[in-house]
Amino acid sequence: MPATPEGTATRWVLDPRTAVVLLLAASVTIMAPDGIWFVPAALVAGVLLAILERAWRRAIGLPLAAGAAAALTYLLPMAVPSPVFGLVGVLAGFALRLVAVGGIAAHLVRTIPPTRLIAALRSARVPMAFTVSGAVLLRFVPTIVAETRAVYDAMRLRGLGGWWAMLRHPVRSIEYFMVPLMASSLRAAGDLSASSLLRGLGSEARPTSMHPPRFGPADAVAAVVAVILAAATLLWRSGQ
Repeated sequence: MPATPEGTATRWVLDPRTAVVLLLAASVTIMAPDGIWFVPAALVAGVLLAILERAWRRAIGLPLAAGAAAALTYLLPMAVPSPVFGLVGVLAGFALRLVAVGGIAAHLVRTIPPTRLIAALRSARVPMAFTVSGAVLLRFVPTIVAETRAVYDAMRLRGLGGWWAMLRHPVRSIEYFMVPLMASSLRAAGDLSASSLLRGLGSEARPTSMHPPRFGPADAVAAVVAVILAAATLLWRSGQ
């Protein structure tokens, strides 16, 4: 479900602290040397969160993207033994892990406004440096996505975009895409930092939240599901 204004959040919206813990746990376990075992569990969690959010496109796209990355990781090097395709398989393996973590991260970005995140992190006694950084990041990611689409649309209007143009002139296409994107990213980062300071995010005084964060039934269900998925992964790994 989409993010709701403060005070009107439904009982099935995760508390920001629960979402952050899930994201950190998934990132640490999946990015570990043997973290590929936890990819299915993270994918299941990401799909369940997408269904809870009613983001049907993400609920369908996550398994499809993970399946494509897994095919490139394991099947392509076996079908075509070659150093080049072996490198493609290694890169696809990292992409598979990023897809698994990205499903949980997308839920956090789409359902938790920066104000709720700040209030939750302050209630958890998280240092101010991490609180401000997390709030700016939540606003920065959607802004960069919008800027990326705007730059790509501008390139296509000028006849510089598309796969054919990138294949014909890859270096020039990257230059035309990255230079304006970097410029807009720096401008957006400066604006967001100034906005955060104007809102008092860098002050030492701890403001009082009008709607203090509280754990609800969704957080208990998420914790139980996470424990079940972790236990199932460990049992599956021990049985191999």
